[in-house]
Amino acid sequence: MTAASGEFYRGRRVMITGGLGFIGSNLAQRLVDHQADVLIVDAMIPDYGGNLFNIEGIRDRVRVNVSDIRTTTVIDTLIRDQEIIFNLAGQVSHIDSMRDPFTDLEINCRAQLSILEACRQHNPRVKVVFAGTRQVYGRPERLPVDERHLVHPADVNGVNKAAGEYYHLLYNNVFGIRACSLRLTNVYGPRQLIKHNRQGFIGWFIRMAIEDNEIQIFGDGSQMRDFVYVDDAAEAFLRAGATDGCDGEVFNVGGTEPISHRDLVELLLDVAGTGRVRYVPWPDEKKRIDIGSFYSDSTKFRTATGWCPAVGLREGLARTVAFYRAHLRQYVEAA
Repeated sequence: MTAASGEFYRGRRVMITGGLGFIGSNLAQRLVDHQADVLIVDAMIPDYGGNLFNIEGIRDRVRVNVSDIRTTTVIDTLIRDQEIIFNLAGQVSHIDSMRDPFTDLEINCRAQLSILEACRQHNPRVKVVFAGTRQVYGRPERLPVDERHLVHPADVNGVNKAAGEYYHLLYNNVFGIRACSLRLTNVYGPRQLIKHNRQGFIGWFIRMAIEDNEIQIFGDGSQMRDFVYVDDAAEAFLRAGATDGCDGEVFNVGGTEPISHRDLVELLLDVAGTGRVRYVPWPDEKKRIDIGSFYSDSTKFRTATGWCPAVGLREGLARTVAFYRAHLRQYVEAA
């Protein structure tokens, strides 16, 4: 981020929904560094990733409101006078969305609409940056995937996240609520939920490696993915929030080079120096919603904001392994 962009956040009133979770808390750390006035809103729903330890070191420099974005009266109050909202609150587990589709609908659709209506009624000048997902594309027809690719989600979570994203674009285009969406690929790094494996595989792989356990790869491990270190993802949100040219747009935010699951695990085991791997058949419930190989083209966002990932995969994995080795008990429930 440029010095001018960093200055953009000095003294600004910023709200982060889902701010005690993985990406939200890393974003909060960056905003505190830029001397923003930060309000964190998080429901602390069990198994969703909210963790007070995620803001260790900045607790006295942020305000925390433990609230559920589904409670409209609370949101109506909290969004008043905010200048920027980073809207990261959501249900992100694909498996959970298939098991409990109505909760996913409530959080990823209705609650998003409630936030936008609160903005329209009580704070129409606010800027909103929505945490979208590459899952809206479903199984890709071509690689790499750019923003012109058809949206055809492969699971309930993808459908609801697409709807939430479209609400943001609609309110930008019709009501003038400045909003954009970042379609994130596989974000990893410190402060990620690792106590279960339902919110993405890379955090779970990292936990298995540092605990010297077995990493299970489904199939032959040939499927390709791109990965974004969480500091680079936070930088993307900061640039989107500070760039007027992002309003009304969707952007891919992905890694620089795709890598197969097989090569990813080999790299992780080399970095960690512990762990082992075994290849196993696909579980039926995961195979049905798997999208195969996926990696994105982030050219549109780079052109609009100048963003470029700064942390390579090996360095990012090394930082992440070191973080969890130092703080593992804060992220893994006692046996």
